[in-house]
Amino acid sequence: MTKPTLESTARETMFKPSSDSKAKPEVDDTLPKPGPESRKTRVVLLIGVVVVAMGVVALYLLAASRTNHVALSEAPKPVSAVKAQTTTFRQTRNYVGATAAWNVAHVGPQYVSAYVGTVLVRPGTVVKRGQVLATLDCRTASAASREIAARARALSQRQTAAEHESKRLTELQQGGFASENEVEKLGAQAASEAAEVEGLKATLASRSIEVDDCILRAPFDGEVTERFVDPGAYLRPGNPVATVVDRSTVRIVADAPEADFTVVALDTPVAIELESTGAHLTAKVSRRSPATDETTRTVHFEIDVPNADRVLPVGATARLTIEVGKPLPATELPLRAASVRGEKATVFTVVGDVAKRQVLSVLGERGGSLFVEPKLAAGTLVVVEGRALLDEGDKVSAKEMVGASQ
Repeated sequence: MTKPTLESTARETMFKPSSDSKAKPEVDDTLPKPGPESRKTRVVLLIGVVVVAMGVVALYLLAASRTNHVALSEAPKPVSAVKAQTTTFRQTRNYVGATAAWNVAHVGPQYVSAYVGTVLVRPGTVVKRGQVLATLDCRTASAASREIAARARALSQRQTAAEHESKRLTELQQGGFASENEVEKLGAQAASEAAEVEGLKATLASRSIEVDDCILRAPFDGEVTERFVDPGAYLRPGNPVATVVDRSTVRIVADAPEADFTVVALDTPVAIELESTGAHLTAKVSRRSPATDETTRTVHFEIDVPNADRVLPVGATARLTIEVGKPLPATELPLRAASVRGEKATVFTVVGDVAKRQVLSVLGERGGSLFVEPKLAAGTLVVVEGRALLDEGDKVSAKEMVGASQ
């Protein structure tokens, strides 16, 4: 047995707990046994993990089902198509004209300048021939006319007295009581006064016209379209007070290119559409100018349309259509189903599930339809939407459009 040394004794004495100090409490490190609440938490967490796992699997399966395993170049291209229709087509010429009144009058003074006294009509007033439209203040002209009339009467009386005196002198000359010179002198005086009377009568007639010009009347039965002045305005010759039109018959006036000189021949039927009322009429060419305009190189022609009930306005736009040539067999397609260049149209038809490109000759177009040579059988599907992405021989999935060709 080894004898303890002094160093080991001192170390033991240093670390040996004192018997006088308090003893520290012991700590229990053991975990408590799980209760009911901890078991519920474990079940909820487990269920959540299962649900998340199932969601991940479902999303994966959904993405996998939407994945396209076929090459895009091999998949049919979706397009919309219509059936081609067999019909006939006739060439037409279209012109833009205007409706005009049969008679138009700008009523105003022609000889006098005066202030407007009254204006008795307004736009829309129906007037009869001779009806007073307006009056002018022509007191000066009336006074001058009365003065001339009085002078004419005085001269006429003097001329009558001179004639009687000349007649008496002629009788005295035959009896030898008057000289021939006196008779000639008195006859010349009578003739001079007669000529002066005639001059005054002519001046009086002119003044009478001026006085009559102060009362403005309707030159024919019609309607007032414009009123230019009100009472108090000063008018000069040529200034109108109102415009009167007669539209019992409406003239449709238009101009055609000189190349269509024979197209607008007399009695040619014309389809007319009026922009103002939407009316559709049919009439014949009533007259055509025998010469072309030197500036525009166009031919003027007119169409008379009866308008006794005055339902057609004047000055309105009229669209004219004239058919020329003979009807030709054709195939009708929607205009947007073809690419047109010059006189050729390129279309895609559907044969089975394959797109075929065809180039056809264009006969013409009308409205939203294109008319081509009748190489397509009736009922052939023609691609309308989606043709810009097609090439010859592409597979397509066509959906027919109902009514698209109208």
